[in-house]
Amino acid sequence: MRLLGKYLCAIAISVCAVSAGYAAPLVEPTLHLTPHAGSGRVALTLDACGGQTDTRILSALVDNRIPATIFVTGIWLKRNEAAVEIMRAHPDLFELENHGGRHIPAVDTPQKIYGIRSAGSPDAVLAEVESGAAALIRTGEPAPKWFRGATAEYSPTAIAMIRKLGFKIAGFSVNGDGGSLLGAKETARRIAAAKDGDVIIAHINQPTHAAGEGVVQGLMALKQKGLTFVRLDETDGVGNDGTTD
Repeated sequence: MRLLGKYLCAIAISVCAVSAGYAAPLVEPTLHLTPHAGSGRVALTLDACGGQTDTRILSALVDNRIPATIFVTGIWLKRNEAAVEIMRAHPDLFELENHGGRHIPAVDTPQKIYGIRSAGSPDAVLAEVESGAAALIRTGEPAPKWFRGATAEYSPTAIAMIRKLGFKIAGFSVNGDGGSLLGAKETARRIAAAKDGDVIIAHINQPTHAAGEGVVQGLMALKQKGLTFVRLDETDGVGNDGTTD
């Protein structure tokens, strides 16, 4: 009842839309870093949805001192304690943020996005966001400030609810690995093409996919170009559709 009362307006909008048989178009928000004088900056964000850890990527980040923001689910945290310990041992490199409790799309109407069933209701969206934050806090990490939902697609009313919880929503400007489904060559090409102000999304939870090799190659190309890597907590990011303002 407390949550329903707090988010009454957003929930009422969602309920009216469902009752009318109408669902607003989903939003896939972008995110760019604010302009900065000096050398070019990019933010690497990696989703850890479920499954295991791609040690090719994790080792490359540690060995080459590349900072990254890792969006972790409660599911991934339970299965990858060793990787979490490595990340926690390098607080100067890794920022852990909220990817939800069970990797459920933050969409408050019933539908499937890329084959994944959405949360389907306002209460379920809130549960996904809050359970993901709680899972992170239980590991001893600071309370997360950013949220990225499964599939990176949102209903507008869900965006409003998540923002009222105090989270910024992490979009992106470069889709590095196509959900970890691209080959190594195309993944490397996309990431290597990132420019000043870009926010890259890729995945660190698919160690058997060729995309992981491409992530490493692309990052090495950016490093060779002299771009600086920053975490989201080190800079301001500007997103559209009310995701950061």
